Amino acid sequence: MSTNGEWNIEDMPNMYGKTVIITGGSGGLGLETAYGFAEKGAQVILAVRNLEKGHQAASGLLKKFPQASVEVMRLDLADLSSIQNFAAQFTAKYDSLHVLVNNAGVMIPPYGKTKDGFELQFGSNHLGHFALTGRLLPLLMSTPHSRIVTLSSIAAKSGYLYFNNLDGRLGYSAMKFYGQSKLANLLFARELQKRLSAVGASTISVACHPGVSNTNLISRGSGKQAGRAVSFLWGLMSQPASMGALPTLYAATHPGLYGGEYIGPTGKGGRKGYPGFDLSVDHKMNEETMAKLWRVSEELTGVKYPFYKQNEAADWERLGIRM
Repeated sequence: MSTNGEWNIEDMPNMYGKTVIITGGSGGLGLETAYGFAEKGAQVILAVRNLEKGHQAASGLLKKFPQASVEVMRLDLADLSSIQNFAAQFTAKYDSLHVLVNNAGVMIPPYGKTKDGFELQFGSNHLGHFALTGRLLPLLMSTPHSRIVTLSSIAAKSGYLYFNNLDGRLGYSAMKFYGQSKLANLLFARELQKRLSAVGASTISVACHPGVSNTNLISRGSGKQAGRAVSFLWGLMSQPASMGALPTLYAATHPGLYGGEYIGPTGKGGRKGYPGFDLSVDHKMNEETMAKLWRVSEELTGVKYPFYKQNEAADWERLGIRM
């Protein structure tokens, strides 16, 4: 146990024999999260778009932890066929999945679309993870006490879901659409927990956010390093990525969680600090909005979750959504 009472990697349980998928695990928060799991002995799967960067990240992990078990697999969350292929390959090779970390994301890029025609941020950050989780859920639910950790952001506080303009055809604001995607992550995580609880699953869904952390998200989705001036200023305002990863590791492993929690830094405004409960977005948890987002996500991705109930049709009609 950490001596100062502030939760950190020392407090993580042993993860030997457990398999963890981390999307976007080749850099930033994803890589720091991978270091935490590798240190505790987990089988770490880096699910990455760029295999070269993924193998570089894996080499760094193995250099620091020679006994670690690390695998790199290709996953492009902006491509539903890539998501389907990843899930098929993973489930063919592994018979259990203890933790799925929905970490990867793009932040305030210029307007663009995914391969399937979705606005890039909503499509990658939310719909991609919605589809991935749905395809892996049978394996997760067959693994006792597994967890799904979905990363949101403090931007979710001011986020709003533009159901009439999800693809940006009626106008696009990079920051507003980022907030939309991060609110969607948060509402998805809570609605998923509601549905898991309804069927008595031991699998739980937990959301988290890293506060303001020093990662390359500020490259605006280009994959390139941000300019020196921008990086310098961002560094002054943010905490190290190693601290930003702690809420994810807490959400994935803390024994006192039961599902539906939102974990983030406990410092002022949730921007920095050690992890704990964040209640600042509870007012965003509108049941009808959560249900509407779920139905829209299923329709757009074509992914139906295994506990989907046909008798929910009346609910969708009440919300004005056609079956």
